[in-house]
Amino acid sequence: MKGKKRPADIYIRFLRLAEALRGLPSLPSLDPLEERILGLIARASQEDRRLSVRDIMAEKTIGSPATLHARLKAMRAKGWIALVDTEDARRKQVTLTPAALAHFDRLSECLVQAARKS
Repeated sequence: MKGKKRPADIYIRFLRLAEALRGLPSLPSLDPLEERILGLIARASQEDRRLSVRDIMAEKTIGSPATLHARLKAMRAKGWIALVDTEDARRKQVTLTPAALAHFDRLSECLVQAARKS
């Protein structure tokens, strides 16, 4: 099977390239739950949906409210997310930081590069 190309090869190349990004000195790394939360925030942002801290804490499929709140606090300290005031001072909107957006830009470049090599 050495010479035969498979569609999975693109994804495997992408994984290798993305793994190399983890070694770059940008933002502190995320644990798997934080990566899921980051993906949730990114998807909402892409769809022009606003997510509040309360909205994320209500996502029972990814963790308890206390766990999610602790992870949001850690992600904010690591520089991945920011909290922005809304009309209601008690609610904070969760947004990606410019550094997090740059990280997604680099991941996109990895995906394009992996696809080109096929």
